[in-house]
Amino acid sequence: MALWDRLKEAAQQMQGQLEQRKGELKGAGFRDASMAMCALVAAADGSVDPAERQRVSQLITSNSTLQNFPPQDLEQRFNGYVDQLTRDFAFGKVNVLQEVAKAKKKPVEARAVIQIGIVIGGADGHFDSDERAMVREACYALDLPPHEFDV
Repeated sequence: MALWDRLKEAAQQMQGQLEQRKGELKGAGFRDASMAMCALVAAADGSVDPAERQRVSQLITSNSTLQNFPPQDLEQRFNGYVDQLTRDFAFGKVNVLQEVAKAKKKPVEARAVIQIGIVIGGADGHFDSDERAMVREACYALDLPPHEFDV
């Protein structure tokens, strides 16, 4: 099986797992942590161009698991986190990872945040090393073992 096919299959499997837990993923902490995770994945290489920002924003608002929240609210939060990362990547990364870490109190939400990051990162068919490293850092922030997610 080609790498693209394995990545696509893994992302679909994670999206299916998220769908099964959709009813449990309605809290503000999950909303904020998942938007922070999306921003981290989008900015994993240290920058976010407008096309990438728009693409990730569209993925967020079309993701069925995130439809528990108003799309404009998700976009606003995502863009706010991206802005922090683009102003000063190192400082912004610390702040945004702290937002992700708030989900660790609820293991179901913590795992879902990581899964959202992987789904967003793999949506273009290429989950690159920078994106994997960022998801790995988020795993550490959430006290989750990265190998559980193959990152």
